This record gives sequence, C-alpha cells and structure tokens, in this order.
Amino acid sequence: MTDSWAAFGADLHIEPVGAGLRSGLMNALREAVRTGRLTPGTRLPSSRTLAVDLGVARNTVADAYAELVAEGWLTARQGSGTRVAQRADAAGPGARRAPSRPVRRRPTHSLMPGSPDLSAFPRAEWLKASRRALAAAPDQAFGYDDPQGRIELRTVLAGYLARARGVYADPERIVICSGFVHGLTLMGKVLARRGVREAAVESCGLDIHWGLLAGAGLATVCLPVDELGARTGELGGMRRVGAALLTPAHQFPTGVPLHPDRRAAAVDWARASGGLLLEDDYDGEFRYDRQPVGALQGLDPERVVYMGTASKSLAPGLRLAWMVLPEGLVDEVCEAKGGPEWMTGSLDQLTLAEFIASGAYDRHVRAMRLRYRRRRDQLVRALAERAPDFRVSGIAAGLHAVLELPEGTEHPVVQAATWQGLALERLSRFRHQDAEPGREGLVIGYGTPSESGWAGALDALCRVLP
Repeated sequence: MTDSWAAFGADLHIEPVGAGLRSGLMNALREAVRTGRLTPGTRLPSSRTLAVDLGVARNTVADAYAELVAEGWLTARQGSGTRVAQRADAAGPGARRAPSRPVRRRPTHSLMPGSPDLSAFPRAEWLKASRRALAAAPDQAFGYDDPQGRIELRTVLAGYLARARGVYADPERIVICSGFVHGLTLMGKVLARRGVREAAVESCGLDIHWGLLAGAGLATVCLPVDELGARTGELGGMRRVGAALLTPAHQFPTGVPLHPDRRAAAVDWARASGGLLLEDDYDGEFRYDRQPVGALQGLDPERVVYMGTASKSLAPGLRLAWMVLPEGLVDEVCEAKGGPEWMTGSLDQLTLAEFIASGAYDRHVRAMRLRYRRRRDQLVRALAERAPDFRVSGIAAGLHAVLELPEGTEHPVVQAATWQGLALERLSRFRHQDAEPGREGLVIGYGTPSESGWAGALDALCRVLP
C-alpha cells in the first residue's frame, strides 16, 4: 500500500484532542509546542503526510497549519516547510520544565592525569588501516563472533607484546576487552568465583579500580607504596589475600617503577600462595630516560595476568584493551564475559590489527614518546626557572608527573587553579582510605593538553604555585 504511513517522511506522534478534527489537531500541536515536546525549529511533516498518518482530509491539516502560522506557533517558508516557530516563551506559563541544573564552566586549561593528547590521534593512518581492514574482512567479521576477540588482532598483539614489552603472549592466551575497566571487572568476577575474598591494591591508585573489585565481592587490602614501588614483601603476611593489583612499570600516580627485588618478591608470593598478580601496564611504552622495563608477566606467565590498553597510546574512545592470561584462566574469563553479544566491535579490532601490522602503531608511539618527553622536560625547566621551590618526582616516563608541595598547600593551590580556569588533580585524591597519611602534591597530566594548548596550560600552572 503506497498510501500507508510507512511510505512517508518524518513521523509525528500526535493525536487530535477536543471536539472537531481541525480544532483538535490545533490543540494537540499547541500543547506539544507549549510543553517543549516539539522544540523551536522542528520541521513538521507535510500536510499530505500528516493527513495520511491521522486518517483525515489533507485540507484539515493544511487549515490547522495555516491558522497556527497566523497565531505565531508555526512558520511556513517556501523550500523550508512548516516548522515550530522560535518563541521567547516557547514553554509557556503552564509548561512542564525540566529541573534547572547548575551551569558548569569548563576550565580553560586542563592538566588532569589519565588522558593522552587527543588532538594527536593519527586520523589519516587510522583511516588507511580501516579501509584496508574493511576490504580484507571476512564475512563472519560482520556477525556475532568469538568473545575472545578476533584472531587477527590477537595474533599481531602476541608478536608486538613479546617484542616491545617482553610478554609471553600466545594468541590463544589473549582476550580482547573494551578497556581496562572491562578487563578488571571480568577478573573480579573470576576471582570471586574461585573463592578469593581479598585483593591487595597499591596504597595510591584509582578508586574506580578498587570499587570494581569491591563490586565483585572482594575486599581491598592496602599495600604500602614508597620510593621503590609497592612493598610486595608484605604480601606474605596477608593470609586472606588471593590476588594483587600492581602497576610495576610506572606506579600510578607516584611515578616510580617497581624495584627488581620487589618484582621477584611479588612473583615468589604468587607461586607460594597460588595467588594471582594483576599487572596494569597502562603506559609501559612511554619511558624517556632508558629502554622501558619489561612486563612483570615475563617472569611467570602462569601467575600474572597482563592487562594492556590502547587508551594511552592511541585514545580511550577506541575502547580496546587486552588481557594475556594464564592458560587455565582463558575459559573462565570468556565465560565471565558472556556470549558473542558482549564482544568488542570486530571492525575496530581488525583496524587495530592492521594498524599494528603495518608499522603505523610503532611510528605513532615513537612520535608521541618524543612529544611527551619534550613536554616533561619543559615542565621541569619551567619550574626550575619560575618556581624553584617545587620539584617533579618520579621517573621520566608516562603522561603525568607528581609535583611535590609543602604541607598544607595542596588544597589552596587546587582552589587557586580553579579560579584561574586550570583543572588540576591533587595527589591525596588517589590515596586509599586505609593508607597512612602521606606527602602532598599535584598529579600533573602533561599529556592531556593539545599541542596548541600545552604552553598556556604550563604558564597557568606556574602562575598558581605559591
């Protein structure tokens, strides 16, 4: 039936109210505009389309439109159709208004940690990889696929991780997930099903990670962090702990690597207790003063769950991460992940696989390594010149640095920065609730600003320091 409602343009959910078709239609349209359901500028269906939808004569709709145009509710222009008019009081005195919300001003500059320079995303190279991947994609890539992830991506990741991070990474041990948080959520489920009730976490870290473990039913036990990293030697005294979440290459947020003796102690604990180490290698590729330290997983692939992500090296919006698992955990993690409906998008996986295989990923990482190293050097130099009483701690690595502050100044500095339109994060924000009080400072995300915004952000930082 060519005259059915499905054959025409924009739908308009409306019913005439009151006596008479024309007046009832006008009342319904006025009410829709008055309550804000039809917003100013909305284009209405043609009189013919709406007449067919409502089962009324076309003249009835045309007359209603004309009268509402005359009243100022609608506008009609040749070539533009009939639209809801712009009205200063479009909602009217009796309208249902959404509750007012406070307007949040976005800061002019941001040095918040946790993000790369999004303006540096390699759009052209990614587009090329996407086109090649799409052209070569097998038909099954467009259907429900393996929850473990596309074999093409797992294969190239195995080679890359072995080469660049020292990971023992067979493709059959890899599970692709939608970001680190997704992977940690899956591991929380698996650990809980295995009977683990407590997990050790570093005394400085992200509360969202602790919350995910708690949501799976695991209590988090605080593992102190000092200038040598997490004090993993204390794991032996934590009798109920069955797993430990660590950032060995570059502790977040303090910026120190895990000392070799403590890496060995962590692995020894896992072997002796049957526990698991969850290695968060969030920015392991970005080391500026020397070759990056290899992954902890290489010391014992059967006791360490390696967790990596493209969020820092490329962009968090890709939602691509990976876990390299002990052989006996693969099936359990896939079961926790669920069926193929919960898989990560196949085309994005294929694009990343092509991006890595073509060498574009290595080129991008090298370019960003130079950019972030330059920014960190500029940060250290600017502080030495303009604020010599403050120093940057931690190794030359990653996308953030800790700026140590005198006791009692952390909150006033952050507040002053807010007034100046600069977003900063305080070090105490990352301290576990059971941790001992520690030093004060700022966690400076020098990777966050765009290339054009970096100089302004650095200048704003120097201005707010006391």
